[in-house]
Amino acid sequence: MILDLLFPNRCIHCNRIIEPDLLVCEICFHHIHFTHFDYFENNPVKEKCKLLFPVENTFALMQFEKENLSRKIIHELKYKNRERTGKILADWTAEQVNFKNEKPDLLVSVPLHPKKLKERGYNQLHLFTETLAKHYNIPFDHRLIKRNHYSKAQALKDKKHRLKTINPFSITQPITGKHILLIDDVFTTGNTISSIAWEIIKAGDNKISILVIANDE
Repeated sequence: MILDLLFPNRCIHCNRIIEPDLLVCEICFHHIHFTHFDYFENNPVKEKCKLLFPVENTFALMQFEKENLSRKIIHELKYKNRERTGKILADWTAEQVNFKNEKPDLLVSVPLHPKKLKERGYNQLHLFTETLAKHYNIPFDHRLIKRNHYSKAQALKDKKHRLKTINPFSITQPITGKHILLIDDVFTTGNTISSIAWEIIKAGDNKISILVIANDE
C-alpha cells in the first residue's frame, strides 16, 4: 500500500497513474493496434507460415509497427523487467481466441538459451503461456524445446543474418500424435518458429498451430 502511494503504477504510454494490475490507461488502450484475426481462418501470419511449414491455425494479438504502442508493450515485456506484462497480454488474448472444440493438446513457448535466461532473469513467454494454460485448461511444457546455441537478440540482427540461422533447436523428449500450439512474442521472418515447428513435426505425427503476441509485417 505504501509502495503504491510512493511509486504508483503508470501507463507505459502517457504516464498517467493507473490501477496496479493494468498496463495502459483506458484512453491509451484504444490506441493499441489489435489484429482481430480469426484463429481458424486465413490471416497474414497463416499465409507466411504456410510458405515455411505445414500449419493448422494461427493468431496474432497485435500488429508490431514502427513507433506504435504495441512495440512499446513488447519491449516492456522483454527488456524492462516487467514479466507480469505477460499475464495481462494473455488475458487480452483469451478474450479474442476461442478454440471451440479444437483445443491444442499442449502449449509450448519459444525457449531462451540458459545464458540468455540468466541474463534476463526470466523468459518473457513463460507467464504468458502459463496464464493461457489456465484460461483454456490446456497443459504447457517449458522443457520440450531446447535452444542449442546462444546468440544476440533477433531484434539486433539484420534480416539476412536471421535467415541464415539453421536449426538452433532440438526436442528433449519423445512426442507424437499431438497438436502443439507454439507461442512466440513477435513473428518477423518466421525463421525461429519454422525451425521449432519442423523439429516437432519430425519428432512424430504432430500438428502445429501458432500464436504470437505481435505480427511484424
